[in-house]
Amino acid sequence: MSIEADIKQTIPFKSPYHRVMVNLIYTSNWVADSQTRMLKPFGLTLQQYNVLRILRGQFPNPVKVSDITERMLDKMSNASRLVDKLVAKKLVLRTECPSDRRAVDVVITDAGLALLKRLDVYQGEWDTIHRDKLTEDEAVQLSHLLDRLRQ
Repeated sequence: MSIEADIKQTIPFKSPYHRVMVNLIYTSNWVADSQTRMLKPFGLTLQQYNVLRILRGQFPNPVKVSDITERMLDKMSNASRLVDKLVAKKLVLRTECPSDRRAVDVVITDAGLALLKRLDVYQGEWDTIHRDKLTEDEAVQLSHLLDRLRQ
């Protein structure tokens, strides 16, 4: 289906650039909704999932909250609040940084790692479903085009 059909567009877009921007926003929301539905049974938000993945990528080393903020996909997220929620769920540990008492170190727990391992299965299924829509070369090309757009 086309973006025009999906949003019931009745007037042509002003330009291909306008069409691609609307398409990117619509598709971004579509992907986010799909991922949100996948995470809901696990009691996670997209932003919490992002924090856990950042921490897994640095494991076993701790990560400062300020570094998590820099790496977040959603720059509007409050990493400190997200970490507090993950601490309450026992998925991460928060400790005082030994080299800077004003900073806070965060590390993923074994429970957090185990949860991500379970989610990896679901993420793999999501990837498999969408392999029918784009070839690997097309996925690489699309990713490259998106990178260029942000330059």
